[in-house]
Amino acid sequence: MAERRDRAPRLDQPREKRRQFLTRPEALTSEAFGVLSEKFARYMGTAYFLIGMTFFVLVWVVWNLAAPKDWRFDNYPFIFLTLMLSLQASYAAPLILLAQNRQADRDRVMLEQDRNRDERNLADTEFLTREVAALRIAMRDSATRDFVRGELRDLLDEMEERGLVIGRPAKPKKRDASDTPKRRTDEGRSQRST
Repeated sequence: MAERRDRAPRLDQPREKRRQFLTRPEALTSEAFGVLSEKFARYMGTAYFLIGMTFFVLVWVVWNLAAPKDWRFDNYPFIFLTLMLSLQASYAAPLILLAQNRQADRDRVMLEQDRNRDERNLADTEFLTREVAALRIAMRDSATRDFVRGELRDLLDEMEERGLVIGRPAKPKKRDASDTPKRRTDEGRSQRST
């Protein structure tokens, strides 16, 4: 009796998931079906499909015209052939539309990503432009090496025009240790008196 109670379903516990009689195959998701439709639409746009379809129709017509009457399965108006082609077209059209919709969705996503990337590139370019402008303004205030060299050259040229001889500066003479303190004290006295 106790075993029976344990096996009986309880209201406070969830039911176990039962296996369904007809299960939906996992391989046929909407994504897998979309990929299949795109492959089919791509194949229908190839020369192989057109050549194969033309060959199929020609064999059908020749068989039903040239074969003995007992072997023919579709007589002259070819009603069965028309039905087959209509059936193929009725399935092909929605599959092609599905493939086009998926491509349009991909194009829309790519366009949005391109727009976002372009906006980031524009923002980066504007930032770099502002930084370069700030550097140019800062460089106007400081003397560059080329500017100083140019000014020194201009001064040397001006001095040569006046006739001043430009040479290497002479090396300073070595001073005695006794001369240096006196000068300093003399300079110190003159500074104190002023």
